[in-house]
Amino acid sequence: MTEPYVVVPASYVLFLRRVGEEDQILLQLRRGTGYMDEHWATAAAGHVERGESVFEAAVREATEELGVTDVEVTPLCAMHRTGAGGDPVDERVDWFLLATSWSGEPRIVEADKCADLRWFGVHDLPTPVVPHERKVIEALRDGTLEPILTHGF
Repeated sequence: MTEPYVVVPASYVLFLRRVGEEDQILLQLRRGTGYMDEHWATAAAGHVERGESVFEAAVREATEELGVTDVEVTPLCAMHRTGAGGDPVDERVDWFLLATSWSGEPRIVEADKCADLRWFGVHDLPTPVVPHERKVIEALRDGTLEPILTHGF
């Protein structure tokens, strides 16, 4: 029998807005993190800490990374993913949530981890985008988002 593994939980917050006829998503350019640096990623994301819910983690990360407050989120989907290396850090369960409202203008708060922060049309995403995050963004954009996605298997 194969041993169960430990998973690392994370919350991702997608900030969307409508400008004219176009839906836009807020993305950050990762730098100095040691993971997917120089890739565009969701504007706020991070590990769920012991004792907090995925919702609390999402709100905390949005405040810490973007300086916004009064963040309200709603679930979009979950993703079970693997780096296929077998290490616990490679086994993930990610929750993607949509920011439905917030106070303040998103800005770079952690300049040591984020080189840029910009709104992009969902049909005009930059490259490269973190692959598992791009999968969620494209499925949301295309209307094909499922409640649970997998990546890396």
